[in-house]
Amino acid sequence: MKLSFKKDNLLNGLNIVSKAIPSKTTMSILECILIDASAGEIKLTGNDMEMGIETKVEGDILEKGKVALEAKLFYEIIRKLSADDSVVTIECDDKFNTTISCENSVFNIPGRDGEEFSYLPFIERDHYICLSQFSLKEAIRQTIFSIAVNDSNKMMSGELFEVRGNELRVASLDGHRISIRKITLKDNYKDIKVIVPGKTLTEISKILNGDNEKEVLIFFSQNHILFEFDDTIVISRLIEGEYFKIDTMLSKDYETKVTVNKRELLDCIDRAMILIRESDRKPIILNITDRSIGLRVKSAFGSMNAEVMITKTGQDIMIAFNPKFLIDALKVIDDENVDLYMMNPKSPCYIRDEEEKYTYLILPVNFIAE
Repeated sequence: MKLSFKKDNLLNGLNIVSKAIPSKTTMSILECILIDASAGEIKLTGNDMEMGIETKVEGDILEKGKVALEAKLFYEIIRKLSADDSVVTIECDDKFNTTISCENSVFNIPGRDGEEFSYLPFIERDHYICLSQFSLKEAIRQTIFSIAVNDSNKMMSGELFEVRGNELRVASLDGHRISIRKITLKDNYKDIKVIVPGKTLTEISKILNGDNEKEVLIFFSQNHILFEFDDTIVISRLIEGEYFKIDTMLSKDYETKVTVNKRELLDCIDRAMILIRESDRKPIILNITDRSIGLRVKSAFGSMNAEVMITKTGQDIMIAFNPKFLIDALKVIDDENVDLYMMNPKSPCYIRDEEEKYTYLILPVNFIAE
């Protein structure tokens, strides 16, 4: 095998597939990136058996073939080569000894037979949806923060992807909050309900360029999901089981509705966080009256009182929250003003728009009124 690339093309491909290389594994072949130039185009593949990524890389095939190279070593060599527009040549012999050369640098490293590599599973492409890269990237950004990262309940480490007609609903929860984002699709599709691992979605959001003009095709099978965009495919195992019945957790009832400038409220809570350490778990107390929210924090590092002007309908209420949960939700909302709906100090607060394109449920915390 003998191939040549522009360095920046090859490095971009390595950046993409490296996201599927496991940090620890008992199978050494999974620590490799496959270079496959056996069929008229050059493909790079990484696969940790839970998620696999394959991307096409522009380059010249001087001799066809395939080889698997240790990912970290391969990536570091290419990253530290000369200028981005320099030409990299990769050549391997019958025993997979590989030479990487670029201008005045020549590396000789051992490779492995590409046939040993674990190929990505085949997915039938008849059950799918189509949406823009921008919409998918935004939906992930606006929900991924409320999955449970380290939880024994695997359901909470993934996100619900639910398709009904021309609507995709993406939802996540961690036992303290729920995040929901709805996307209107161009076409109507069969009903779909799957749980996608949060790790997969995090890595996909890093690869997507977020272009509103470019599309993503998402294919579904019984055990896998496939994302296809640009020259890349990402295949992931699904989380098995029935997701939580989110609709039964949501309510339209409220006694208090508050409309507030998002930036003013977010900045105020952000300032309060200066006095709170994660180990403290100190709440931020909101005292909602006719024209304002009074915000109060008291910790071992000091106290803060602030006020934000609002429009309110309904009852006055004093309620407390983990401030980080409020910040996480407010940060990803693009609207200038947000609506908060509350029933009483023990019931969830809802942040949602009128069309319910986004909904954030946050459970309150107990506090001692002073």
